[in-house]
Amino acid sequence: MVMVMRSISSCLTLSQTPPPPPRPRASNNLSTQKQCKRNSRNYCITRPQILPPPPLSRDALGFRVFVLSDLHTDYPENMNWVKSLSTKAYKNDLLLLAGDVAETYHNFYSTMSLLKDRFQHVFYVPGNHDLWCRSEPEGHPYYLDSLDKLNKLLDACRGLGVQTRPMVLYGLGIVPLFSWYHESFDREMDIAGIRIPSLEMVCKDFHACKWPREISNRSASLASYFDAMNEENEDAVKLIKNTCTQIITFSHFLPRQELCPEKRMLFYPNLPKIIGSDFLEVRIRSIHGSEGNASACHVFGHTHFCWDSVLDGIRYIQAPLAYPRERKRRMNGGETWLPFCVYSGGKFADRLSPCYWSDYYAAHPRAPHVTELAPWVARFYNRA
Repeated sequence: MVMVMRSISSCLTLSQTPPPPPRPRASNNLSTQKQCKRNSRNYCITRPQILPPPPLSRDALGFRVFVLSDLHTDYPENMNWVKSLSTKAYKNDLLLLAGDVAETYHNFYSTMSLLKDRFQHVFYVPGNHDLWCRSEPEGHPYYLDSLDKLNKLLDACRGLGVQTRPMVLYGLGIVPLFSWYHESFDREMDIAGIRIPSLEMVCKDFHACKWPREISNRSASLASYFDAMNEENEDAVKLIKNTCTQIITFSHFLPRQELCPEKRMLFYPNLPKIIGSDFLEVRIRSIHGSEGNASACHVFGHTHFCWDSVLDGIRYIQAPLAYPRERKRRMNGGETWLPFCVYSGGKFADRLSPCYWSDYYAAHPRAPHVTELAPWVARFYNRA
């Protein structure tokens, strides 16, 4: 996920609990405004519980696939969480890591080593934090740029036996997809009349990542570059499409804007400009089919919103560990329900619930044409 300024960061860690259907206009009635303020406070502290699934015997489980994203093990609490995972419970299982493992090479390598020791198979795609080129501890690699760091991380994965290429396991197709975001991914109407900090002020990628001169965060060139990296796996993907009836694709970034709350609901309304890729959705549809199917699943990360929804025939899932402060405030800790089992015994698991925002949009249609800020957001902004 993006790192933000302190004033906005504290807002983004509030509860994901879905609000009631938004009002198109604020009421002038004083009692209604007071009630609205009380409700907005309640939304920040109400946290539906995410309950762990009932225990099953090993014979009943069979081959299982677990998913995780946004481990951020540069935080000691998150590294300790990884270390606390059972060294026995997942020995026959597969883990999909949808990016943002760690900022430093040392923490990345340590995390991958721990996970590979716990799971039989580990698959990985890079996130934006993984490619930051800020100072590393003495004695660790120097990077010419973020692409150089990417190559070193992929080399580390190969050395540890972590997979970054498509593969078939027990008849299930697994397809990692490289991706990056671009601003034109955002097609919803901007919020006007408030002073929104620039992307450069809010998103550390613009400073912590280093790119060759010909590609940039400010155009679609970077997203196109990462998407093109998938083309060397075309033969493997074609084989998977021809032989597998069940396929899981996964990426770090979002393939559709509908997988993020609308701008008026977000503490940083310009977040959709730095979260997703149109190239990614096209590639996913080329694998799962334009209409999807009941055995099509895509796992993603980046935004730190628990998500489980079906859009045009494809199931989209996000199960982030996220930052420690986020787990404490809005996700019931994460210790009991993560990693999330998405596939077991030859079939996909039931929905991850509650998922707050995806549950909200299952009951309420999106209204991106409404640009009046939600009350819990509006109190953090002054009108321009």
